[in-house]
Amino acid sequence: METKKEYKRYCKALALKDDHALIEAYKKVHGPGAAWPEITQGMLDVGIIDMEIYLVGTQLFMIMDTVADFDHDKAMAELAKKPRQSEWEAYVSKFQNSSDDATADEKWRLMDRIYKLGL
Repeated sequence: METKKEYKRYCKALALKDDHALIEAYKKVHGPGAAWPEITQGMLDVGIIDMEIYLVGTQLFMIMDTVADFDHDKAMAELAKKPRQSEWEAYVSKFQNSSDDATADEKWRLMDRIYKLGL
């Protein structure tokens, strides 16, 4: 019998600039092995155990799975202080509809779940 794993899931949205070349470049920045190692490590350090980002048109959709006792606000504040995090946010802001100095938490808007199939 398989044991159910305990975790929290957050879904977030963010809009990219409506520029085909920038969107293609953004996809490359997030390709396998392309994200800066400090960014990946920072996410793991604050309790993010898995993350996926999907794209439709200019709209990004993130699924973020975390440890069961994850405190979103506390973790996002801690993440903002991690090595190279502000540099990364400034770098990717050229692709996003956001300001250069916005934190990840200010850019990515939490979504409300309105439907769930099953338990």
